[in-house]
Amino acid sequence: MSARDAVAAVAGRFTEHHPDARPAAADGPLGWSGYAGSRARAVERTGEEESVLYGTAEVGDRECVLVSFEFGFLGGSLGGRTGDRLEAAYALARERRLPLVSLVATGGSRMQEGMIALIQLQRVARASAQLRAAGLPQIAVLRDPTTGGGWATVGAGADVVLALPGAQIGFAGSRVRPAGADPYAYTAEGQFEAGSVDAVVAPGELPRVLNRWLTLLTATAAAGAAPVPRALSATGLPSTGWDAVEQARAAGRPRAGAYLDAYFAYRLPLTGDRCGGTDPGLLAGVGLHDGRPVAYVAQCGTATRPAGYRTAARVVRLADRLGLPVLTLVDTPGAANDAEAERAGAGAAIADAFAAVASAGVPVTTLVIGEGGSGGALALAAPGNTHVTSDSYFSVIAPELAAAILKRGPGEVRATADQLRLRPQDLVDLGVARSVVGPAGA
Repeated sequence: MSARDAVAAVAGRFTEHHPDARPAAADGPLGWSGYAGSRARAVERTGEEESVLYGTAEVGDRECVLVSFEFGFLGGSLGGRTGDRLEAAYALARERRLPLVSLVATGGSRMQEGMIALIQLQRVARASAQLRAAGLPQIAVLRDPTTGGGWATVGAGADVVLALPGAQIGFAGSRVRPAGADPYAYTAEGQFEAGSVDAVVAPGELPRVLNRWLTLLTATAAAGAAPVPRALSATGLPSTGWDAVEQARAAGRPRAGAYLDAYFAYRLPLTGDRCGGTDPGLLAGVGLHDGRPVAYVAQCGTATRPAGYRTAARVVRLADRLGLPVLTLVDTPGAANDAEAERAGAGAAIADAFAAVASAGVPVTTLVIGEGGSGGALALAAPGNTHVTSDSYFSVIAPELAAAILKRGPGEVRATADQLRLRPQDLVDLGVARSVVGPAGA
């Protein structure tokens, strides 16, 4: 697919822009013999003047600055003039206060320009950082292939990273990988599993998905916190501490997915910690609630892994930068504490989640919908704005583990649960929770 075909596939209107021209030696900054001829053939073959084109566009009913790579032009490689265009595209987005969408297909830096090509990555990184500081979102769509510096800046540096099925994605291109390297690791699907891609999107779905992302990330957020979800069950308040634990652990209790489906008209996922990990027990992203974009982080009842906490921190910080309120759903027996979790930096990941919530300038709303186990649950809870359902509990530690620490026998677990005062009504009395939330219509 050419750069213009890629644009036409997602945009109803596109107005191309051009940066100010600057003189350049025919064979480039290195005087690379034959480079002028290679460029001329690329122009003749593709009809493009460079490996990137950019301009303003409409994706559905949303305006953006759109960048598209032409892989047929010297492999979509980055040279000095490519850097000019990319820098100008980011500047245009800042000037117009528009999000930036990049349709990436590149083999990396241009060999014929040597280090001059490589330092274009610094220009792109700076322009991206300036756009981020301006509070404007960046979305990347990874086409086939997306490798080298283009992946490590325009692609991986975006707030939302989407990929086309089967696309080759990786810092190392196919000709420079180690012998015997697993090819799956360099695919869209492999990068998704590794937490570097938010979603793999079929080409036919891309215009709709992009329009929804642009809607969620550019809609003017209403002032104030996200509304508290209503409870999805009518379970009565527990009589004892152990009753609270059993209600929270009941197999039939509503889980995070059900709450999110009931709360949002639609939602789009943000997946992975960008450090090589994902946690299937944590759902995160942005959704539309009553016409208002809200970021969400939801635990799904399993022990939360380090990748989950890093993903949560990433989403909370993105929401903070874009001015979106945050909803967190707490439901975990605690943080994963196996050896693998420790090697993956559990302590640092939990600390990062605490810091992201604590430093957020946007309001964070929390509903405890099941188990609230220790610091692993508290890391995602909003100070002063946490609510609980009647089939939940929140405790410094699970009663079985508390009994073990206190050297009590199994017969004393129930009494320990009462002493911990972990029932929903206890949490309100203690000031830990603001309210016990009832079901809709109650």
